[in-house]
Parts: sequence; C-alpha cells; structure tokens
Amino acid sequence: MDSHQLFSVTSPLKLFFLASIPGVISMLASALYQTIDGVFVGQFLGSTAFAAVNLAMPFVIINFSLADLIGVGASVPISISLGKKNEREAHNIFTCACIMIFAAGILMGALLYTLAPLLIRLMGAEGEFASLAVDYIRVYAICSPLTTIVFAMDNFLRICGFIRGSMFLNILMSVLSGGLEFLFLGVLCFGVWGAALATCSGMMVCALLALIPFMRGRALLRFVRPRFHARMIRQIINCGSPNFLNNIAGRITSIMLNAILVRVGGELAVSIYGVLMYTEGFIQPLLYGMCDSLQPAVGYNLGAGKLSRVRAIEKCCFCASAVVSLMSSAVMMLIPAQISSLFMTDLDAGSLSMTAAALRLFALTYLTRWFSFATQSFMLAIERPREASLISVSTALLFPVLLILLLWPLGLTGIWLNFAGTSLLAGILSFVILFRLRKELLKPDAGSAP
Repeated sequence: MDSHQLFSVTSPLKLFFLASIPGVISMLASALYQTIDGVFVGQFLGSTAFAAVNLAMPFVIINFSLADLIGVGASVPISISLGKKNEREAHNIFTCACIMIFAAGILMGALLYTLAPLLIRLMGAEGEFASLAVDYIRVYAICSPLTTIVFAMDNFLRICGFIRGSMFLNILMSVLSGGLEFLFLGVLCFGVWGAALATCSGMMVCALLALIPFMRGRALLRFVRPRFHARMIRQIINCGSPNFLNNIAGRITSIMLNAILVRVGGELAVSIYGVLMYTEGFIQPLLYGMCDSLQPAVGYNLGAGKLSRVRAIEKCCFCASAVVSLMSSAVMMLIPAQISSLFMTDLDAGSLSMTAAALRLFALTYLTRWFSFATQSFMLAIERPREASLISVSTALLFPVLLILLLWPLGLTGIWLNFAGTSLLAGILSFVILFRLRKELLKPDAGSAP
C-alpha cells in the first residue's frame, strides 16, 4: 500500500492499527532492550556500575539531541510537502537533514568525549564510580557520527510507507544490541564500556541497513543534490525544537536530580532513580511508538486540508495512550518489589523496601502523563511548535524544578513525588492549550461547505 492510499484513504481506525502496531512493536523491542541493558549491567557488573550508567545516561541522551532535533524536525515538513505533491522539496529536505545529522554527530561526539571527565566530576562522583561513568560516555561519543542518524531513519522509513520494515529494523537493533551485550559482559567479561559498545554496534549496523532503500532508489524519498536555504533550516528547527527542548530540559533535570541524589543518598539513591528511569524507559517508548508513528499521517492530511481525518486519527492516539498509561501504573503499584529486584540483586531488605516504595509513588505519574504526551505529539504534527515546546519544557524542566523547591522538606520522598506532580501540572497545561485552540482544531475540511 503506497503512502497516499495509506494516509488519505484508509479509515482512521484501520490506519491507527496499521501505523501504530508496528510502531509500538518497534518501540517495545527498544524498550525491552533498554530494560535488559539495565538488568545486564546490574547483574554482571554490580550496583556501582549500575549507578555509574545512570549517572552518565543524561549526557548520552544529550549526545543524540541535535540529531533528534533534525530528524523529527525534518519529518513534519517532509510529510506536509508530500501531502502537497511537492516531491522535489521533500527530497531536498530529506537529503539536507541526513547531512546535518552526520555533522551534528561529529560535533556532539567531540564535545562529549573532551568534557566527560569534567562533567562527571561536577556531578560529585569520585573514584571508580566516576571512572566507570566517563568510560560509558566516551564510547557513545566516539561512535556518535555513525549512530545518531538511526532514529531519524526510522522516521523517514515510515514516511515512505516502510512501516513493517521500520519495525523489523528496530527489532533487529534490539536483538543485536542485547546479544552483543550478553557476549561482552557475560562471556568476555568486558567492563561497563562493553555495554555502551554493544548498543552502539547495534545502532551502527541498523543505520547502514536503513540507508539501503534510499541509496538504491526504492523509497519514496531519495537523495538529491542538496540545496540548503534559510527557510528550510528554520522550518526544521521550529518543528524539531519541542523534542530537542524536551531532551535538553529533561536531561538538565536528570543531571540536577542526580547531583542532589549523590549528595543526599549516595549510590543507593542514584540506583533507585535509575530503576525509575529504566521503568519509564519501558513505558515511554510505547507511548512514543503510538503517537510518533501517526505523525506522518497527521502531517499528510494536514497538508491535504483534511482536518476531519486529523481529528479522527488523534482521537485514536489519545485513547490508546490512556489505556497503556493506566495499565502501566497498575503494574507498578502491584509488583514494585519484583520490578526493583530485576535491576539490583545485591540489596538488603531495607534498601529493597525503599526502592519499592519509590516505585509506587512513581506509578502515580502515569495516571495523567498520557494526556500531555499525546497533546505534545499532536501539536508537533500540526505544526504548532510553540505550544508543543511549552508543554515539553514545562514537563521536562520548569515543573520539576518548581516541585523540587516545593517538596524539598519531604527529602527523597519529595523527589519521588516530583514525577507525579509534574505529570498532573503538564496535563492541566495541555488541557488549557487544547481549549484555546478548539476553534482552529474544529474547522471543516478545505473545500467543504461551511
């Protein structure tokens, strides 16, 4: 089925399942690998390595931030250009975006490799704890030029209608990374740097495989002689800024929380925070898989002036996000100790009980998180970057910092409650944004009777 028929003719509910199920499976494979990554590090290398990985992870994600900005930012105008039948502009945006991502990978990798020791030292880490964190970051920095493009290629494949191909590529990446990590850590007894090398190797292989249909001219998008111009770059930055700001703001918050946790609770507190983040790393990709996989369809129909289809598609997205979030919250409430013991096996009863209590508080987050997540994705898909950025930055930075101050008297309990409070405030903000845009969002289709 070609992109035109899939996006403009298929019924919204059928389109939702055709696009979101492969997207969810892709992200589920990624989520499973992230969870297994944490389990392998905790099981094979111990609690200090597990804490070091969690201390380093915000900087690893920052390494991908510019590439993510360009990849997501290019996907929206590409989809809209295709909806307007302007294939030449779509090809140009795609080509320029790939070049920009490669250049950004070189820049960010060089900076991160150089600054890694200083950054970890500023976090308050010392000795083996700090050394392991630096080793982990530097592997990602070295591989950055060849890994950062992999997530953008996932978006470009879906735009071209290769939804199943994108799904299988993500599954392959998770299987490769997981298999290599078991080999490196469990068999060859590499250090924490082996965990990073396993992930990077899986990414590099899949990035090269993803380029094949574009290089051989079998995809809707193809490489052309690039024509960079200010309007295109501005459009990419505007559309990608919500994701970029969310990544940067979220990582600033994570760095801030880690620095507080190192000083207040030491390695154990950082490890508990790591369990929460690995748990979120399993749920968040599922939401992202549903919402992000529908963005090309939303952008295409927006470009074609079919607002009724845009609304119908987004209703499916909101409902499905709610179901996944509420089910995730229930699971965390019911079996927090079992989840905690997956990542940290060398804990005494008191520490395990402390981790389980933190996880129960964290579960409250997903009672409302689905609403702001789906709203942010919707705003991005309909080219409302200002509103999407407001939700993004508020969720990732402004609300958490505010709640750190308000909940400070509660100590570590206040930090664990921070996530649920942030989610509630973000949901209220999202409702206000949707209410203010209701007239625009309820407009009839282009060409229909008023």
